Amino acid sequence: MAALLAVLALLLVAGCGSRLPERDFETRPTANPPSGGGPLRVGIITSATSPVGGDTFTGPRDGARAYFDALNARGGIDGRKVEVLTCDDGGSGAGNNACVHELLDERKVFALVATTALDYAGAPLVSRAGVPDIGGQPLTPAYDTYPHLYGIYGSSAPRTGRAPGWNGTLYGGTEVYRWFRRHLGARTAAVVSYNQAASASYARLVSAGLRAEGYRVVDEQVDFVLPNFRAVAADLRAQHVDLVLDALDTHGNVRLCEAMQQLGVRVEAKVTNVQNWSSTVPRDYAGAPGCRAALYATGSSRNHDDTGRPAVREFRAAMGDRPLSQWQLEGWAAAMWFTDAVRSCGARPTRACVEGFVGRPEPYTARGLLLPVRFERLARPPETRYTCLSVARWQDGRGWVSQGDMDTDCATVPQLPYRP
Repeated sequence: MAALLAVLALLLVAGCGSRLPERDFETRPTANPPSGGGPLRVGIITSATSPVGGDTFTGPRDGARAYFDALNARGGIDGRKVEVLTCDDGGSGAGNNACVHELLDERKVFALVATTALDYAGAPLVSRAGVPDIGGQPLTPAYDTYPHLYGIYGSSAPRTGRAPGWNGTLYGGTEVYRWFRRHLGARTAAVVSYNQAASASYARLVSAGLRAEGYRVVDEQVDFVLPNFRAVAADLRAQHVDLVLDALDTHGNVRLCEAMQQLGVRVEAKVTNVQNWSSTVPRDYAGAPGCRAALYATGSSRNHDDTGRPAVREFRAAMGDRPLSQWQLEGWAAAMWFTDAVRSCGARPTRACVEGFVGRPEPYTARGLLLPVRFERLARPPETRYTCLSVARWQDGRGWVSQGDMDTDCATVPQLPYRP
């Protein structure tokens, strides 16, 4: 049951945990790092031992640490080493606040990097302290709410600290659904969810996006406690579904694929997200080779198996023999972003200078590892947006194979509203 939290956090859940007393945060760090040429301290908050289970949220942390280790081996930032301080918030709001207190008030970090928090309850405290949080994963709406927070995918929202997005409404594009309609000719799509509020809510958003792109949509829902995936698989076959998307956890996805395998259900694509874009696919889908052959992942970063790119090869070399994931690559890119920002500031970097680099009009790509990231603070939400997409397909023996070039695979798509 806890495994469902992973997908729900990734897609929907807002941070709302209990908080430490405000008096615990009365002492704020200074606006500048310690004087002199000592190590530059950065903090990484991760829900490493959350109810979801170990390793679910550790990818960005591991990628960022690998980058800083390699950087320090080369002498650091202009001779100044980066000291990385990590904190496991346990996946709770209280634990997250405790990590913020430890890193900001006690350890005096200069910035946070690659935050990956199941419940980012401490986000208002980070913002109030004026500590830049660079390249975090938007598991909650915090990165579309608070100033001084810079998510790995950017934001167009005003970020005044009062409400997420535009008066509590966020917007999402239909580029994923457009891609599969254009490239695979998909016309009938199934959206599989649990009969649980957050899962069902996200499934409705996906269904609305599919319908906006002209799909016939088949909505499938299973019981959260006793899901009958075999019945879903039978209906997918009866409905002649081309495309399967979901609001399920990894375990649910695997069970659905196994049911499809047992009933001989074939689809053009079984679509997963960046969180499941990893090298563990053969192990996870060992019992469903047919579904595995139709597995696609979509996101906003360069495929970690795209070894034709020098920046990807550098990442892979630093990671060594460890299993690889797209979240690790994005954590690596977050650390690179911070490093480039500090270098732009000269010998005595300040937080204001670092934020000036991160929030500048020119988009950031982390040497081509990210689609262009920018922060716009638009007063009104956009009705449409020119959006690019990174797509990869799993192939046994080859890993994740990029489908086209994410820098040119782009389209102008509608932006649909939703409440987080």
